[in-house]
Formats: sequence, C-alpha cells, structure tokens
Amino acid sequence: MGNCFGAKLSNSNPSSSSTHPSFSARPSTPDTSKNYSSGVGYSATSSSIGNSHFSAAASDDTCLNGEILPTPNLKIYCFSDLKLATKNFKSDSVLGIGGFGTVYKGWVDEKTLAPTKAGIGMIVAIKKLNSESTQGFEEWQSEVNFLGRLSHPNLVKLLGYCREDKELLLIYEFMQKGSLENHLFRRSAAIEPLTWDLRLKIVIGAARGLAFLHTSEKKVIYRDFKASNILLDGNYNAKISDFGLAKLGPSGGNSHVTTRVMGTYGYAAPEYVETGHLYVKSDVYGFGVVLLEILTGLRALDTKRPSGQQKLVDWVKPMLSNKRKLKSIMDARLEGQYSSKGAMLAAQITLKCLEGDPKNRPSMKEVMDVLEQIEAIKEKPKESRSKSEHSSSHRHRQSPRSRQTNDRG
Repeated sequence: MGNCFGAKLSNSNPSSSSTHPSFSARPSTPDTSKNYSSGVGYSATSSSIGNSHFSAAASDDTCLNGEILPTPNLKIYCFSDLKLATKNFKSDSVLGIGGFGTVYKGWVDEKTLAPTKAGIGMIVAIKKLNSESTQGFEEWQSEVNFLGRLSHPNLVKLLGYCREDKELLLIYEFMQKGSLENHLFRRSAAIEPLTWDLRLKIVIGAARGLAFLHTSEKKVIYRDFKASNILLDGNYNAKISDFGLAKLGPSGGNSHVTTRVMGTYGYAAPEYVETGHLYVKSDVYGFGVVLLEILTGLRALDTKRPSGQQKLVDWVKPMLSNKRKLKSIMDARLEGQYSSKGAMLAAQITLKCLEGDPKNRPSMKEVMDVLEQIEAIKEKPKESRSKSEHSSSHRHRQSPRSRQTNDRG
C-alpha cells in the first residue's frame, strides 16, 4: 500500500486541430441504465483541464446560484479509508458497473466526511477506476478539476478523491433515485412512470445546471448531455453528473474550440460530429434530444426500432410542429396529464434546440425560461373522447413503439 497523497493535476489542455476527426463514442445502450451514477460509462478522452485555466469570477445574474472556487475544495482519501467505507469493496456494495469501473455504496461521517463502517453516518457513491481503462486517468482528472471547483444545486457534488499507486477513486454525494434514464426507460415494478409535472421539474433543474456552466465567465462546455448523466435525489431534484468530457469554452474572440470528437451517438450535435468544432450551443442540441426523450418516452437511439425510426431526432423532429402528429408521438404514459398548450410549447422549444446551425439555437437561459412558463400553465387537459376509445386508438397508432418499449424489460 502506498502513501496517501493528493493528486498533482496537469495544467495542460490539449486539443486536436484536425477538421475531420474520427468519432469516439461513449455507448448508450440499455445496459447503461443499470448504472447507479450514469457517470460510470467512461471512455477515453483528450480532455485534461488544469486548475489555472479557470476564472473564479462571474456576475451575480449569470452565475445562477452557483460559484466557481479558485481551487478544488475536496477531501483527499487514502485507499485504506475507502476500503473501510465500502466493506473492502464487497460485491453487495456495488451500485453500478461501467466502462470507467465500478461504483460502490460507501459510508462517511456527515460532518467530517471521514470513512465509517457500513450503516454509520451518511451514504456516498464511490467510483473506482478499472485498472485496465486506457485513458481513465484523464477523465478522473477532469472530474476533479471541474466538479471539484464548480458548486451549484443542479450539479452533483464531488466530495473527495483518492490517487494512490494505481488506484484512482472519486467520492460523490449519493443520489437516491438514480438516473433519469432509469426512470424513463427501465420497465420495472419498482420504478413508477414519471409524471408530466416530475418530468418538467427534472428538465428545468438540468437546464439550470447547464445554464450555470454556460454563463460563468469562463464558459464550460459539458459535451456529453444525456439522460443517463442526469441524476435524481430523493425529491427528484436533477443534478448533472460525469464531467469527464467537459471542456473550457472558446476564448480570444473565437466562437468554438476544435477538439477530438467524443460523446454519445444520438446526442452529439451535427456540427461537432462533422467538423470537431465544439460550441457552447452544442450542449443545447444534446438538451433538445433529452427533451425529445422526455416527451416521447423513447431512447435517442434504439436499433430495435424499425428502419427509419432508430434515430429519434430524424424520425420525430418533422412531427413536432404539427399539433395532431405531436399528440401521436407523446408518451402514452402521460395521457391526461398535460395541456395541449404545454405540449406544443415544449415541442417548439425542442425544435429550436435541435436547429442544425448552432447560431439559431436558444441559450440555456432562454430554454429554462420557456420550461418554467410551461410548468406554470395550470390549464387542465381537454377530454377528447371516451377513455376506452382513446386508449384503443392510441395503442393502434403506437404499436411499433409499444412493442419496442416492452422489449426493454
């Protein structure tokens, strides 16, 4: 066992100047919904952000109830500490498994964050790097540099880390309800379908988190916004997790940064995939894809769907501007919970987020404002026809989707 010491973090920020990079994708499959943290599914990244690149200053109106700390404010753990907190990483402590490694349930003292025996203190999530992960150190380092300094109610709290010999670990607050992906796509008696009101609450929280990142003085581009990276606490408050791919935004009057293309199929903005040019509003596109998932209850990418329907944006986007067609693609589990006005507003802002040209997409602050307007609508859904007729008709229209969703198990 080596000595317990703090990580020496690099100040380098390499980026590729290639205009036609290859696309290195993080997988987005039904298996990832089993992961507790949704930050478990790691892949290699070129991102390695050092402390000195941040600016701690941000105006009160743009900071949106968050702050950027001058240096990471994290507890440094010894590996032996975390063995104690997780019952020596026993299998019954596992919360999830992914490409980065394994996430364990651990216990720490509520005030000091010192490790405790199981059942004493508060639960935390401890992510342990897989020693075979090729470039996991860079993502581990990015997590420390970003989440260690970014403080906001809608970002998951990183409490501490461990770097000892070959062991790399991260300690997070525990999110009781798991990921948004779990609640949207897992079919289990233990998971109740999210209501319209809860979906709005979750997506508004996520929008606030992204808006904070985008409006800090030194803009942060999140780069991997998706349902599996939105975690929920016991009250369904949304928090963005997994900053392994985050990048600092453009500087010196530039509109974008050029970097190796990393992300998740179905969520990445087209301009980024095609050119490697990463804009702040590339995140807005990913947010639009998640909005589409929330409205339809369908995954962004699903090869089990019929040809022409596998990529959700390509299939559904043309229907969003038509009131009748919109009704046919809305998640059947939301029937009777939303007004047509609220659904249309949601569809319209989704369309704007999915604009092909990043210049035409709204800012996350503008998206957040529209979502809050929808949440404030108190108009009740209109009763159209008898429940049985509507249910039968809806099942008939949605038969491809129904078969597909039932296959998810």
